[in-house]
Amino acid sequence: MKQRRYACAYPLIDFAAVFEYSFKKCCTMALQRPDEGGIPGAPETKMTIFATTLDQMVFLFLLIAIGYILAKCNVIPEKTETILSKLENFVFIPALVLGTFMNNFTIAMLGSAGKLLLSSVALLLIALVVSAPVVRLLAKDKYTQNIYLYGLGFSNFGFMGNAIVGTLFPDIFVEYLLFTIVLWAGIYMYGAPVLLMSDGNEKGGFLARIKAIINPMFIAMAIGMVIGLLGVPMPNFADNLVSSLGNCMSPVAMLLTGMTVARYNLWEILKNKSIYAVSAVRLLVYPMLFLLVAWFVPMSRTFMICALSSLAMPLGLNTIVIPAAYGKDTKTASGMAIVSHILSCVTIPLMYALLFMIIPG
Repeated sequence: MKQRRYACAYPLIDFAAVFEYSFKKCCTMALQRPDEGGIPGAPETKMTIFATTLDQMVFLFLLIAIGYILAKCNVIPEKTETILSKLENFVFIPALVLGTFMNNFTIAMLGSAGKLLLSSVALLLIALVVSAPVVRLLAKDKYTQNIYLYGLGFSNFGFMGNAIVGTLFPDIFVEYLLFTIVLWAGIYMYGAPVLLMSDGNEKGGFLARIKAIINPMFIAMAIGMVIGLLGVPMPNFADNLVSSLGNCMSPVAMLLTGMTVARYNLWEILKNKSIYAVSAVRLLVYPMLFLLVAWFVPMSRTFMICALSSLAMPLGLNTIVIPAAYGKDTKTASGMAIVSHILSCVTIPLMYALLFMIIPG
């Protein structure tokens, strides 16, 4: 699968390089395996986890800052947030989903990754089941519980996870994409329609639930599955169109986050203790529980890396862009995104350092 980067992200590599020299030795030593002299399959540049994470963080937070400043200075019209959230839900996210499935949901890939896919299903179900009582302790109203449940069930395994796994483990990047296929399917069959689109206090009938599931993102996933399974050849212009539109998802989501935060008192958002609790569970508790199990239960290197890479990423951005398109409150979700992404600069390198203490050869 072709890997693309946003043009505006390239200058940030130089910015991250300023920090890389200071942390390179300690990060490399922490992650180095004595028998192999380093990370298996690491690229020649040997970019550290810290630098890779920092690169993504600087990119994302500059976009948040741009959105925040534009909104605070009243440079943009009042309905800009609504327009951007609609574009996300009806164009950018469906394009991202379509591209992911039509490039990776193929017979050849699925046939060689049956166990990995089943393991991904089991991990997702466990995360959702374990998270259900946790969110009830952290929030009283149903809508906020749903936001927290989505955040704990689905991390930013796409934008953040792809960047880190692609840099550190290029030898299993395709396997990671297959592993996350299940997570994408879970998002657009359950996470988005049930947790983010429906009204938390509404029961709704069977038809209402079906209507929520049959959304642009689900339709894109279904089309992508058909194209991938049948091996339908796509002309270059169509492939480039889908890829370019999909690449807009994360940048626009962070601009939208900045605009959303600008409408509220930032200090009030950051004073919400539940945001830190959810972030801690997402970034520390779940990854460390997995590593504890992996210490005692034999697992393949590929599964361990894929599982940890999905569990250790910060809270996803869909909790902002999808509810915003339906006129729902995104204050809590914006705080979750900011806090978890900042904290992940420390927790992600820590989790990988622990992983390499137990990873099989």
